[in-house]
Amino acid sequence: MNANVHDEARSSAVSQSNMLEKPAPQKARIPVRTRSTEWLVIAGLLALSFIPMAGGAFRLTQLTGGAQITPANARFFASPLPVVVHIVNASLFAILGAFQFAASLRRRWPAWHRAAGRVLMVCGLLVGFSGLWMTLFYTWPAGDGIFLAAQRLFFGSAMIVSIVLSYAAIRRGNVTKHRAWMMRGYAIGLGAGTQALVLMAGEMIAGKPGELSRALLMGAAWVINLAVAEWAIRKQQARPARKASAVLSHLS
Repeated sequence: MNANVHDEARSSAVSQSNMLEKPAPQKARIPVRTRSTEWLVIAGLLALSFIPMAGGAFRLTQLTGGAQITPANARFFASPLPVVVHIVNASLFAILGAFQFAASLRRRWPAWHRAAGRVLMVCGLLVGFSGLWMTLFYTWPAGDGIFLAAQRLFFGSAMIVSIVLSYAAIRRGNVTKHRAWMMRGYAIGLGAGTQALVLMAGEMIAGKPGELSRALLMGAAWVINLAVAEWAIRKQQARPARKASAVLSHLS
């Protein structure tokens, strides 16, 4: 009887000592974006892409359907390959890129995420290079000018550089930088959708824009997209730090 009591007391003391020396590991609660929020983000990105995609589809219909050649579309008929490459790859880039934001898809189908990411990079590079080619060699339409052309060259080059840096980062195994640079490249590539909205709002407020005001509005759209991307990147990068802080606080 006394031996049993002694054993139980020693077992209790050892258990208490272990609890004081090394707390049992417990899972910290980690905030996870719900699937509904993810799909809202995807839906918003696809909706933003709809206007330029619709315009691109209309342009392809003109080129393949033998539409009447006018001063506004003569440059496309004279050299159709760059604009076709640009439209097709921009559409794929917008659609595939939107679904890359779904963390649940990345976790459930990592192979699909990697395969789609490779296609996304190729599409993004083709969009960037074809955009630069059209800016340099197509005749500028009425309303465009040197300032807008300079912005197109700058942001097109920035898109290409972002995708190249993203590829270099993932080759080194740096997933955080890979995602950040791809988000920047995607934000630039999605500029046409934001430009349509900004130009529409500008015309409603101040009337039809001139050459300079149009260029400023289109540049503002790229800046808006990049600002949102930077906010999302910083929020994403701050999340692991909050998780680590929560775990340390829980253990202490």
